[in-house]
Amino acid sequence: MAMMIPSVSPTKLYKRINIYSTLIVITLCSIAYLLGSYQRPAVSPSSSDSFLRKSPCTTTAATTSLSASVFLPLDFASHHRAEDLIIINTTTSSIDDASPSPVHRFPACDVKLSEYTPCEDAKRSLRFPRERLIYRERHCPVKREEKLRCLIQAPHGYRRPVRWPESRDTVWFSNVPHKWLTVEKAGQNWVRFEEAAGGEGRFRFPGGGTMFPNGADSYIDEIEGLIGGEFSSGGVRTVVDTGCGVASLGAYLLSRDILTMSFAPKDTHEAQVQFALERGVPAMIGILASNRLPYPSRAFDMAHCSRCLIPWGKYDGLYLIEVDRILRPGGYWVLSGPPINWQKHWKGWARTQEDLDSEQSTIESVAKKLCWKKLKQKGDLSIWQKPSNHVHCKIIQRVFKKLNFCWVQKPDQAWYTKMGVCLTPLPEVSDIKETAGGQLARWPERLTHIPPRISSGSVEGVTPDVFNQNTEMWKNRISYYKSLNNGLAEPGRYRNFLDMNAYLGGFAAALIDEPVWVMNVVPVEAKVNTLGVIYERGLIGIYHNWCEAMSTYPRTYDFIHADQVFSLYQGRCDVEDILLEMDRILRPEGSVIFVGDVDIMVKVNSIIDGMKWESRMHDHEKGPHYREKVLVAVKQYWTSPAPAQSS
Repeated sequence: MAMMIPSVSPTKLYKRINIYSTLIVITLCSIAYLLGSYQRPAVSPSSSDSFLRKSPCTTTAATTSLSASVFLPLDFASHHRAEDLIIINTTTSSIDDASPSPVHRFPACDVKLSEYTPCEDAKRSLRFPRERLIYRERHCPVKREEKLRCLIQAPHGYRRPVRWPESRDTVWFSNVPHKWLTVEKAGQNWVRFEEAAGGEGRFRFPGGGTMFPNGADSYIDEIEGLIGGEFSSGGVRTVVDTGCGVASLGAYLLSRDILTMSFAPKDTHEAQVQFALERGVPAMIGILASNRLPYPSRAFDMAHCSRCLIPWGKYDGLYLIEVDRILRPGGYWVLSGPPINWQKHWKGWARTQEDLDSEQSTIESVAKKLCWKKLKQKGDLSIWQKPSNHVHCKIIQRVFKKLNFCWVQKPDQAWYTKMGVCLTPLPEVSDIKETAGGQLARWPERLTHIPPRISSGSVEGVTPDVFNQNTEMWKNRISYYKSLNNGLAEPGRYRNFLDMNAYLGGFAAALIDEPVWVMNVVPVEAKVNTLGVIYERGLIGIYHNWCEAMSTYPRTYDFIHADQVFSLYQGRCDVEDILLEMDRILRPEGSVIFVGDVDIMVKVNSIIDGMKWESRMHDHEKGPHYREKVLVAVKQYWTSPAPAQSS
C-alpha cells in the first residue's frame, strides 16, 4: 500500500520562506554594522612642502576593487591642490597623450658637445654660402635625427659662477676653459688669465678694449661728453653693441643703469659671447649677414661699433640701413676704429690710405641717405644721430631719389626676414618737431610710464588700463614666486634670467630692483607682437621660436621663467625638444618656474623626471581651485667626469 505524504498548503510555505529571508537580511545588516565600527582612519594629505607623489596610474581590477575586510570612510576634503595630483609618467612627447609608461631617462651627451650650439654648428654651417657670411647665421637642425636627445654636460670642474658685481671683473677658468683670447688680445686688455692658489685659475677682465686702451669707463665718459650728458640724464637706456668682444662696454654701462644688448658671431674669437654671459652681462650669438636682427624697429637709444669689422659701406649700405631700423627716432650711432681717424692709424691697420678714405666716404654717403646728422668726430670717435621724424627725409627722397622707403615689409617683422636696401619709414607725425611714434620718458620713469605703442592704440587688445593692471599683477606674483623658491628670494643668488613668453615685460619690470638682468622673449607665434612695448619700457629682448634652439651657449641662464609656453606650442613641436633646450641653456643648480594648465604641468613634470631635475608642484596664487598650477624645478649639479675617468 502506498505511503501518503502530508501536503503543505502554498500559503504556509510562502510564510515560512519569508520568515527565513527576513532573518538572513537582519543578520547580514547586523554584521555590516559591527564591521563598520572598525573603520580605518583616513590618510591626511601630504605637506605642500614635500615633493610630488609619483604614484602609478593603473586601472586593473586588483587595484581598483576594495578588499572585503577594508572599508574607507567618506572623504569630504578638497583634492584640487597641486600636492594632491597623481603624476603620470610617460615617454611620449605629445601633451595630448598621457598614456602611462616608465620614466624615460635621458643620457648624457658626449663631453665634446659641452659647448654645443645647435643653430650655429660649425659642420652644418659649411652647407651654406660664405658670401656675406651667410654661413654664420642661424642654421638649425630640421630633421628629428639631427636633434640631440641627450643632456649637455658641464665641463669637469664647473663651479657655481662668481656672483655679481664681482663677476664683471673675474670668472672661473673651469667654467669657460679657453685661453686663446688671452694670447690673441694680450696687448688690448680684453682678458687675462691668473693662476689662483690651489691651482684654480681665473680670468680677469681689466675693462679694456681695442679702441679704449684707457678702460671702458674713460671711453664711456668720452662718448657722453659728445652727446650732451644723455647717459646720466636717463636719455639713453637701451644700447646695442655690434661685434661686442667680451662685452666690456655693456658691463661698464650697467653701473650707469644702461642696459646693453651685446652680440657677436661664433667665429675665430673663441668664446667671446660665452665670456660675456659668464660675467653676468647680457649677450647673444648674432651677426649682420642677410637676415634682419631679431629686434623690433625703434628699439635702441644707441648703437655702437668699436672696431667690430662690419663692412658698413658695402652692399649699398645694407647693414647701416638695418641699424637705422632698430634705432629709435633721435637715437645715436657711435663708431670707433677703422676707418675713423685713419690718418693716424692707417699703418697699424695695415691698409692703404686710399682704401680707408674711400671706406669713410662711403659710410658718410650712406648716413646722408638715411637722413642722419653727423654730430661729432673727435679723435677715434665719430657719432651720428637719426632724425626724430621723416618729414624732411621724405622730401629729400622724392627730390633726389637716393633711397626708397620699405612700404612692403613690416617694420617689426624680424624673424628670418631678409634685409632690404630700403629705408624703414617712421610713423607719421602732425608737426615737424614731433617725435615719430611718441616721445619716450627718461629712465627710470620709462619703466612704468605708458609706452607710446600702447597709448597710441598700436598694440591690439592692450590699453593703458591693461598695462597698469599687468604691472601690478606681476609685483604680487613675484612675491608669490619668492615664497616658492628660496633662491629667488635671496639677492644675488641668480644673475642671468630668461623669460620665455614675456608679453609686456611685467616679470622683468617687477625684478628691476634686484641685481639681475632679464632676456625677454616674445615668441613669433604669440597672438600680439609686444616686443616693441618691452623696449619702450627700457628693457631688452628678442623674437624667438621655441621649436628651435636659442642663439646662445650652454649654461647661459641661472633662472628661466616659462609662463604658458607649452600651451602656446601645443601641436607645434615636441615638448621634449623644448625641455631639452631649456636644460642646455640652464646652469647646474639653476631654477625654472613653469606656469600652465594642470594637465600640461603634469605632463611636463613627468618628462623632467628623466632630466636630472628636481621639482615641486604648487597651486596658483589664486588658490587650489584654479586650473593653472606652478611647477618649480631645479637642475641638479652634475658635470662630465675627470679626463682620466672619461673611458
